Amino acid sequence: MGSAELWVAVAFVIFLGIVVYVGVPKKITGALDQRAARIKAELDHARALREEAQKLLAEYKRKREEAEQDAKVIVENARKDAAGFALAAKAKAEEFVARRTKAAEQKIALAESQAIAEVRAAAADAAVAAAERVLSAQVKDGLGDSLFERGVSEVRAKLN
Repeated sequence: MGSAELWVAVAFVIFLGIVVYVGVPKKITGALDQRAARIKAELDHARALREEAQKLLAEYKRKREEAEQDAKVIVENARKDAAGFALAAKAKAEEFVARRTKAAEQKIALAESQAIAEVRAAAADAAVAAAERVLSAQVKDGLGDSLFERGVSEVRAKLN
């Protein structure tokens, strides 16, 4: 009856025949095809996700650049506004100082004129009193009184 190797080969061929008859190769091929399809679908999905991520990244980069440009514009406008406010504040301060200086000068001029008027009035009063004493000592009759009254009224009229 033959050797053991021959029987192993015959059993192997019969086994392979049963495996082919049952359809195991089709099932293995089908399972491998399904797995390949699933892997292909996952790769396509991953590729789509990658493209979407790249689009999002590009969009965020663009938005970031726009935001940086907007920030630069805002900062530049703020600097210009601050410079304008500083110039306006300086001008207002100078105007305030000028008004205060002018008001002080006017007060000083008014005080000077009042002091001069007071000095003139005091001098006039002193001159009138001195003239009254001198004239009353020299002239004792009614003529002295009339001259004195007329002189006093003239002095007061000229001083006021």
